[in-house]
Parts: sequence; C-alpha cells; structure tokens
Amino acid sequence: MEVGPRWNKVAPGIWSRVFGAPETFTARSALKAAPRWEALGEIPDAPFPFDPAAASGEVRGGRTVLRFPLRPNTPVFGLGLQFLRLDQRGRTRYLRVNSDPVQDTGETHAPVPFYVGGDGHAVLIDTARIVTIHVASVVRRKEAVPTPDRTTDPAWQETPPGSWVEAVLAAPGAEVFVFGGPTVRDAVRRYNLFSGGGFLPPRWSLGFWHRTPTRYSAAEVEAEAAEYRRRGFPCDVIGLEPGWHTAAYPCSYEWSRERFPDPAGFVHRLAEAGFTVNLWEHAWVSPKAEVHGPLAPLSGSHTVWGGLAPDYTLPEARKILENQHERAHLAAGVAGYKLDECDGSELTSGSWMFPAHATFPSGLDGEQMRQVYGLILQQLTAGLFRRRDRRTFGLVRASGAGAAPLPYALYTDLYDHRQYVRALCNAGFAGLLFAAEVRGASSPEEWVRRVQVASLSPLAQLDAWSSGTKPWTFPEVETAVRRALELRVRLVPYLYTAFARYQRDGTPPVRPMALEEDPGEARLADDQYMLGQDLLVAPLFAGQTERKVLLPPGNWYDFETGELLEGGGAAVLARPLESIPLLVREGAIVPLMPPLPHTPRAGETVALEVRHYGPRPGRYRLYDDDGETLAFEHGAFRWIDLAVDISQDGVRRGRVEMGPDVGGLVYDPVQWVFLG
Repeated sequence: MEVGPRWNKVAPGIWSRVFGAPETFTARSALKAAPRWEALGEIPDAPFPFDPAAASGEVRGGRTVLRFPLRPNTPVFGLGLQFLRLDQRGRTRYLRVNSDPVQDTGETHAPVPFYVGGDGHAVLIDTARIVTIHVASVVRRKEAVPTPDRTTDPAWQETPPGSWVEAVLAAPGAEVFVFGGPTVRDAVRRYNLFSGGGFLPPRWSLGFWHRTPTRYSAAEVEAEAAEYRRRGFPCDVIGLEPGWHTAAYPCSYEWSRERFPDPAGFVHRLAEAGFTVNLWEHAWVSPKAEVHGPLAPLSGSHTVWGGLAPDYTLPEARKILENQHERAHLAAGVAGYKLDECDGSELTSGSWMFPAHATFPSGLDGEQMRQVYGLILQQLTAGLFRRRDRRTFGLVRASGAGAAPLPYALYTDLYDHRQYVRALCNAGFAGLLFAAEVRGASSPEEWVRRVQVASLSPLAQLDAWSSGTKPWTFPEVETAVRRALELRVRLVPYLYTAFARYQRDGTPPVRPMALEEDPGEARLADDQYMLGQDLLVAPLFAGQTERKVLLPPGNWYDFETGELLEGGGAAVLARPLESIPLLVREGAIVPLMPPLPHTPRAGETVALEVRHYGPRPGRYRLYDDDGETLAFEHGAFRWIDLAVDISQDGVRRGRVEMGPDVGGLVYDPVQWVFLG
C-alpha cells in the first residue's frame, strides 16, 4: 500500500502526520529524548497498518478532532496506567493526570494518548493537552449500525459499536505518529524505542525495598534495617518518607538535623550494611526552603499547600533545584527519589494541584503543566545521577507519553489487589512500569498474596510509611513471606537481563499476555502477565486456593517442580499459600543466584544456578556489566551465552561461554538443573 503524501515515514514501520498547527510544547518536546534509530532499524519494516486516506483531522472552535479507523471486533489496548480494564474498545477515555483513577473515566496517574490495536498497529497523539478519546464509542450519522429496540430486543447496547477512534483536544492541531506491527509487541517495541528505549536500572535496585514510617529518626531507621539482617530477610533499599525534612508539606528538601544530625554518616553506615537510601519528596516548595526565594520569580501563579509550583521547563529553575539536591542529597550518598504528589487530585473531599487556568513564566498554562509535571521531575532528578556517572531507579506518582527511558516506576494510593495486577498488565502497553507495592493486609493470607505479587513486579517494595508493617508482621506466615522475598533476589540475574533487553530492543520487562508473539486465548487476560521472556506469573488472591490460567500455545512447566502443562488453552492450578503459580516456557533457561541478604556489587563472586525446562534445546543470553555506572553505554558489558543441547538419547548438557570480564559479577560455580 502506498502511503499518502501527508504521511512522513520517520523510521521502519513508523509514520508521522501533522494535523492543523500543533503547539510547540508537547510531551515529546518536554523530554527531548532521541529515538534509538539503530535499534529501530533492526526491526523488520512493516506496511502502513490502515488506509492512510481514512485518517482525518479538523480544527474548529479551538479544538482539534482526529479520526482513525478500527477493524471490527479488534480489541484496543493502552491509554496509560489503567486499573479497571484491559480492552478499552467501546469506552470513552478522558486522559487527564489525576490521582483518583477509580472512576471508569480514563483519568489516571499516567494517561498516555497512545493506543494499540489488537491487530498490531498503534497510534500516538503528541500533545501536552488533555485528550478525550472515543474508542469505537461514538457513531456518526453516515455510519450504518444496527438499531435494536431496547424494550423488545436483548441485543440492544447502551453504546452502539463503532468502527473509529475519535480524539479531541483543546489545541489548534497535533502531530500524530502511527506504528506498524505486524504484532502487538512489534508496535509497542517501536513506540518504546522511538521514545528513547527502555532504561537499565542499577543492579541493586532490583532487590527488595523497605520504606520506613514517617518521622522516623536516623537511629530508628538503622535499627529497622538491622532487623532485616538479623531476621534473614533480604533487602537492598531503605526509603525515607515525609519527616526526614525540616518541612514536608510543602517541602523544604533539607534534612532535619534533629532526626538526622549526620546525613552523610547515616547513609554511609547503611551502605556498609548493604543498603542504599531513597528519599521521598514532592514538588511544592515550602517558604522555609532555602530555594524558595530564588525559585519564587520562576514559579506559577498559584501555590499548592502554600508552596511554590516551580516552572521546571526553565533551565534556571532546574539549576536551582539541581544544585540544592547535589549538595544536600547526592553528596551524602543518596541513591534515588520517590516523587510524590505530582499527580493532583479532584476528590470531592478536597484537591491539590494548580488549576488549569494557572500561568507559568514559560508561557505554559496549568493544563499543559499538569499533564507533563511528572515527566519533567523524572527527567530532572534522573539527570542528577547521570552527571555523576551513576544509574538510579525511583518511584513517581505521575507520568505520561515517552516515559520509557525514565528510571521510575509508578505507584498509587489505591489498594485493590486485582487492580494492581491489571495495572501491571496495562503499563506494558504504554512504556510505563508499575510498582505493585505492599502496605498492609486484613489477614495473613492477603499479606502473603500481596507480597508475592510485589516481589514479581518491576520494583519490589514494602511501603510502611503509615502502617508500620514489616515482612514479619504476621508471624504465622513469616516463612512464606521470606520465600517470596528470596525468590525476588534469586531472580535478579534474570530480571537484570530483562531490563537490558528493554533498554536495547524496547521489549517491556513486565508485559501483558497480548504482547506474546502468539498469545492465543490469553491475549485478553488481565490477571496474569509475563515476567521477562519466559516466566508467566498467575497470582492467587486472598480467598483462592486455585485459579484458571490461560496458556499460550506450547508446553509450559511449573517453575519449582517441573510439572508439565499443555498450552493453547486453560489450565486450573491449585497452589498452597507459600506458592505462587509461576510457569516457564518449554526450552527456557532461567539463571538464578543464591538468596543473598542483598544484591552483589561489581567484582563479587556469585554462584549461578541455571535451570532448563523440558526436552527441547534452549538458548539464553545473560547480561552483565558493573551494575552501577553508565559505562555500558560505551560498550563495557557482556553477554554470557547459556545453552542446552540434547543428544539423540535425550541427555541434556549445558554449555557456558562467559565472554571477557567487564568489571561485573564473577559467576562461579555454575550449576545446571534440568526440570521437566
């Protein structure tokens, strides 16, 4: 199919078109991330995925209306961090940043005007405006649709099925990008790479995280960290919540010398015990902060909680915060941030966020700034570590389009467990990561099931800021909780490789079943997901002793026992409380390390257990580098080739090719385990 002259091919399988006169400030322009052109060129080209003449756009009354065709009965995925459904077809989504995404409107912490058709194409609308997207949920008069009578015909539908996506935004135009397949995964990979590729976190950040209660002192934090070591629970990161500052609501960014008299000494002592420190903060600047005066003329017209809302699109505003954070935080050894409260709220009980009519020195209004504030904060703080040749990984409450290269995972104050799993799935469609953290539970059973999912999410965390919970809070299930945390640590080599793949080829480390090359019946499953290339996670929830799992074609094996399950349909799995259904693709190789107290650092020697599943040969490339610096961007990394060959008489033999030393880990000894 020849593409019309108004569509411009920007890379293999990617096209752009300008409708109207787009605003110069958009989500992409805010981040200024360079696409991974070389990696994009390695994905085979694809034809334009629909009739290019069918797409249309019109500008009237200060609004742009865009229209794109959809194939009949094709599911539609994406549109950001959605908690309530996987398939968005037949729904109208209002894509505004909001911390209250429970209502089924589309508002969420990370609304992304990027959708993926189940036929393997995707569309991105590049804007900093709120976008309302009607996903086959409106019908124009010239379209012929069935008209059953509600009173007599059971086929009547409240929303007649449409065949188009219609998007509306309050702007004089927009640039649109179309991503070809042929598979859903190909379209998502192209989008992630066009955004700049995924990020590679430091190895330590893939261990377990614990956030201490608010207003803890340095002595109390250190005592809690020591208790992890005494009880034998693995932990890598200690997170400080509101209370480490001189002022938290609004924020001062300065240490309380009453509770933390020696910040550098505090961080150093934790580092000696194998912990890194992550700091909670938010963007609204307290009048008590030393940066308040310099930032005042560079801030918006409205305050939040009485604090400034700085315009961090301005280089001079960014520099003020960067200098303060460098001096007060990074110089003391802080390793990352939790960026809270940048999502706003419109709850009936109150609200926080500057209004849409707010003005900023850069000329942006409140609507634009609200939509991109989380993105800008992520980029600003990530840059602090990049300048020190260090990687980071943190948490954030708001994000948006183009976020794949940013080293942050989203979190929420919502706490429905099934919605958490659905959010893990939906994040994989939109270049986002979600931390399905655990905070509290109503029973020991719920506690275990939540810890299991948290341990198998992109960032594994217990957030005890309010609850004060510990992994050992329910003594009767302490063994099951320890087992989940130890599994997390054992999987670090596998997870680190999954993130390396995300950085290089755009494949999400945690992804919904629809991103499988051949998902079969599982493509609409929203309560199970893939972890890396070969592990299928099927969580059990409180009250369940068994569940149905939808398996893609091929044979699958139980991770621990090697029990065979035939794919291509549904299987019912029963598991005791201490076990989560974790299945492995036939022929897969899974590298594991011991359940260490914390993840190893560069140069350390670590035993490697390599598991292989089923009577098929397997190949796996294990990624390794120094785990902390940016040297990998300049070639200082290696792929360790793991392979299993099978002789004619069915005997399996494992092979290892370590490759040159790059200052990473020393894997020795290597033990092969054959299951299935």
